[in-house]
Amino acid sequence: MRAFWIVLDSAGIGKAPDAAQFGDEGSNTWKTCYDSGKLNIPNMEKLGIYHIDDMGYGNQDQAAEGCYGRLYESSQGKDTTIGHWEMAGVISPKPFPVYPNGFPEEVLAEFEKQTGRKVLCNKPYSGTDVIRDYGKEHMETGALIVYTSADSVFQIAAHEEVVPIETLYEYCKIARKILMGDHAVARVIARPFIGEYPNFTRTDRRHDFSLVPPKPTILDQLKAAGKDVIGVGKIYDIFAGQGLTETTPNHGNAKNMEKVFEIQKKDFDGLCYINLVDFDMMYGHRRDIPGYTNALNEFDEALGTFLANMRDDDVLFITADHGCDPGYRGTDHTREAVPLLGYSKAWKQGINIGTRDTYADIAATIGELFQIDYTGDGSSFADKLR
Repeated sequence: MRAFWIVLDSAGIGKAPDAAQFGDEGSNTWKTCYDSGKLNIPNMEKLGIYHIDDMGYGNQDQAAEGCYGRLYESSQGKDTTIGHWEMAGVISPKPFPVYPNGFPEEVLAEFEKQTGRKVLCNKPYSGTDVIRDYGKEHMETGALIVYTSADSVFQIAAHEEVVPIETLYEYCKIARKILMGDHAVARVIARPFIGEYPNFTRTDRRHDFSLVPPKPTILDQLKAAGKDVIGVGKIYDIFAGQGLTETTPNHGNAKNMEKVFEIQKKDFDGLCYINLVDFDMMYGHRRDIPGYTNALNEFDEALGTFLANMRDDDVLFITADHGCDPGYRGTDHTREAVPLLGYSKAWKQGINIGTRDTYADIAATIGELFQIDYTGDGSSFADKLR
């Protein structure tokens, strides 16, 4: 059996029951795109996106051909790592540390000592703004731009002509070793950029250095059972390489989907797990409603190609890891419920799996579909599909 699992990074559907606790009451990424009047997603409509519980808008007259449902997040966070870990079967009851006032002096002093470079900024910052405001000084001094966000991240920005990309990755590995224990942030992120002041641009050679999940995920368990586990996009980074047998790094939504089309032509037995990060990185954080909406439209067109290429026993799941409402205040992730769409020619059509309490139910379901001894969090809904 081949399973394809596509994560539309940050494509939440609002109405999380605990949104107010995260300061995100009223956020709804999908509804913001719908309200633009430009959302055109016939393939996801066909699968059942607007039949999901409590959507309350969109075309609900068309009969759904897939399975569909709404997932709440049980973990205490709204970042990429926590969201993916949970959907892979690891609920995180404790949030990762965040640094709204910057990182403490003892962390930066050790980082400067081990890298031999000074640090600039050390504040929460937009990634594009920080290179605009500190890029010139960085190029003049060689000091590293270190910044964070509302997420649990330690980000290092450096110009590729000042700090070669492999050196930047080494600095990130140094930071990753320092940032453990009480300061164990979810991700250390390399943020390379190029250009001349003031026209700096970030490159696609970003690389995330994540914590290792605290217990085996569905990826580990599939691999242990002898299955293929193929990561596309940021999956390798998010899971620190754990549980994968093959990986392709992130090159943007369109190229990632082209890679998926290549994989569809191959024979394998297992899971292909895909993260499409442009929704979040390029449009959500930048609060670009037209861009986000168009990205959903482009994915839906690619989905049409994917569906046409599915084999009789192939399985598809589409979901998200959190929200990042481009119409909401601020520039951070938003606590939202996420959609789940599923399809296989071997399943019943039009199955509403309802509202589920945890993303981890996806992992449990995949474990049952592959008939492995799944030991992670969550409950399977496989019995509803057959």
